Amino acid sequence: MLPVPAGPPEPTIASLRDPSGDGAGDSLERYWTFYWAVADAQLTRWLPRAPSRVMDLSGGDGRCAGLAAGAGHSVLEVRDPLLDRAAPDGGAPASGNGRGAATVPVLGDSGTLDFLDDASVDAVVAENRVLSRHLATEATVGEIARVLRPGGRVLLCVDSLTLGMALLAERNYWAHLSDVPSAEVVLVPWPDGTITRCFGTEQLRELLGGAGLEVEWVRPRTVLSPSTVEHVLGRSPRALDRLVRTELNAPPGDESGIHLLASAVRP
Repeated sequence: MLPVPAGPPEPTIASLRDPSGDGAGDSLERYWTFYWAVADAQLTRWLPRAPSRVMDLSGGDGRCAGLAAGAGHSVLEVRDPLLDRAAPDGGAPASGNGRGAATVPVLGDSGTLDFLDDASVDAVVAENRVLSRHLATEATVGEIARVLRPGGRVLLCVDSLTLGMALLAERNYWAHLSDVPSAEVVLVPWPDGTITRCFGTEQLRELLGGAGLEVEWVRPRTVLSPSTVEHVLGRSPRALDRLVRTELNAPPGDESGIHLLASAVRP
C-alpha cells in the first residue's frame, strides 16, 4: 500500500458533485481522472472471460459499452431518454471492434426491460449511478434478475448514504438528516432539482437479495480519499497507474465512499 500523506483538507461536497472535472474552482480534476481510471479497471476485471452477451444500462457516453465490446463481448446498450440526456432520437448503427463483438444501441425504458426475454443476457452493467436515478429501484433490479440467465451477473453503482447525508447537510436539511439512520428508503434532492436514491451496504444487500440475486461483494468505488489522490497526483502525475493498482488491491473497506459498487449473481 502507498503511504497516506498529510494532504489538504477534504474537498467540499460541491466538488464531488461534478464527475466531469469541469466545475467551479475546487473541482477535483485529478481525483476524477483517477476515479474513472479505477471504474474502467474494475469493469475490465469484472467482465466475463468468455465472449458473452452483455447488457449495458449505464447511459452516459457509452464508456462501459465500449469497454465490454473491446473485451470481445456482444453488447446491448440501452439508452433511456428519460435518464440519459445525451440519448439520441433514434438508434445509431451497430459498431464492432474487429473481433466479432458489436455494440447495438436500443432506445427503451431501462426500468422495465420489457423488450427482452427472460434469461436472455449473460451479464448486466448498471454503472453511472443509474439505479440511484431509478427511484423505484426494486422494480428495476427485479427486471435485471429476470433477464439474466442462471449464473449471470450484474455489476452496479449507486449513490451512498455518505453522499446523501453530505448533500443534506450542505443544504441545512438537518431535520431530514436526523431521519436517515431509521429510514428504509433515502431520497435526496440535488441542487439541480433531480432526486437521487442513496444506499448503505445493508440496504443494497437487501435490495439485491429481494430480487433473488446472491451478493458477491459490496465496496466503495474508491477507498482512497479524494484529498489523498489529489495530493499524490499533484506531486507525481505519473503515479496514476500505481494508485489504481493500490485501489484494486485494497480491502473492501466501509461505506464511506460517495458511491457504492456491488456485484451479484443469479443462482
